[in-house]
Amino acid sequence: MTKKEVIDEVTMKRALTRITYEIIERNYDIEQLVLVGIKTRGIYIARRIAERLQQLENVEVEVGTLDITLYRDDQKKLMEQPEIHDSDIPFSLEGKEVIVVDDVLFTGRTIRAALDAIMDFGRPQKIALAVLVDRGHRELPIRADFVGKNIPTSSAEEIIVEMRETDDADRILINKNKGES
Repeated sequence: MTKKEVIDEVTMKRALTRITYEIIERNYDIEQLVLVGIKTRGIYIARRIAERLQQLENVEVEVGTLDITLYRDDQKKLMEQPEIHDSDIPFSLEGKEVIVVDDVLFTGRTIRAALDAIMDFGRPQKIALAVLVDRGHRELPIRADFVGKNIPTSSAEEIIVEMRETDDADRILINKNKGES
């Protein structure tokens, strides 16, 4: 397994700041905005964007967490007994502008599942997508509205996002030998 760092801590912070500025530019009514992070790293990215929005706009944006386990279309292939975590969206989504936040956009299947899950919580006015990394290889017609970095990859490669909340470091790696032991 050959892992290569492609994004360091400083570059990751810049990418998150860029996403935040783009959100500000495209959303004139920040008070109607909520962020929903997909477990696990999407939650940390959403919280960081919310912190940056607070610093830049002096507006507290609510952040929810979303577990999409039961909404995945590959659930049966993954495991017999899925490990389910709670989603935590302690605010109404009705009429809100929801930005779904995830670490890596790949096939689009995770986002499709997230959209299904969000609709079970209410009917937002608008849903947008923010991702730290877009690596290509879409299987569904889904694209991100806000992208920190585009990192083209082969289907044999894997993007690994490490965040200090879970991994004690902020960086993005490419695993060049995905699937090989």
